[in-house]
Amino acid sequence: MKIDVLFSWVRIFYPKASGYPAYLLLATLVPQKIFGINFFAKWPMHFTSRALSPHKVVIGENTMPGWSPHCYIQGKNGIEIGSNLRMGPGVGLISANHKLDNYDEWEESEPIRIGHNVWLGINVVVMPGVQIGDNVVVGANSVVTKDLPSNSMAAGVPCKIIGEKAPYAGISYA
Repeated sequence: MKIDVLFSWVRIFYPKASGYPAYLLLATLVPQKIFGINFFAKWPMHFTSRALSPHKVVIGENTMPGWSPHCYIQGKNGIEIGSNLRMGPGVGLISANHKLDNYDEWEESEPIRIGHNVWLGINVVVMPGVQIGDNVVVGANSVVTKDLPSNSMAAGVPCKIIGEKAPYAGISYA
């Protein structure tokens, strides 16, 4: 009985993480809310992942950027993420670059926009201002420098479209 109360209490901290078991959310709650690692992120994150400017990151349902280890989410210019994003380990979402003439300042750009039902493979880096459509898979070790349309598969450095993707077969949150 007490464990059920604890699990429902965990969901208060992470209301948009509906598709994840409460015991996994509890594993992130201790480092995040008690020890202060990624304290200001409003979603559960792995203790080895980092979020810079998390207040400028907007996420959809069943989405937890940084859930995998060693991810870096930098929201200086904003990041908008749709529902049901999956990120592999080591993914970087970089919304702002340093200015070339002053490394202590950031370049202004459009926010990163990621659609619904997107999968970013291990070590993918998404650069500032990029828009990724719905139902997209980005292959491992890719650097996304240009927009990717919906229903596509992409990979490479720089990332290029390598094929079309069938409609998402799981629960769609779009």
